[in-house]
Amino acid sequence: MLYNVLIKRSAQKELEALPKVYLAAITKIIGTLANNPRPDGSEKLSGDDKYRIRKGPYRIVYSIHENELVIWVVKIAHRKEVYR
Repeated sequence: MLYNVLIKRSAQKELEALPKVYLAAITKIIGTLANNPRPDGSEKLSGDDKYRIRKGPYRIVYSIHENELVIWVVKIAHRKEVYR
């Protein structure tokens, strides 16, 4: 199954503001979600129907909509700010 990966406008702005050191790696991780929405290292967030993946000090928070085969990337932020 191939999922359609969509990025919220706010998350897109957060992605564009990332340091260049992490930009390519995080973009690659987001791209691989289409094939595997729950890769090694992803964790389900408690109390929410969202998942997160770590890359250095940054976190990618996303939700999976199984019935539509869609993944929404909702937030990309530093670990100190991501869960606020």
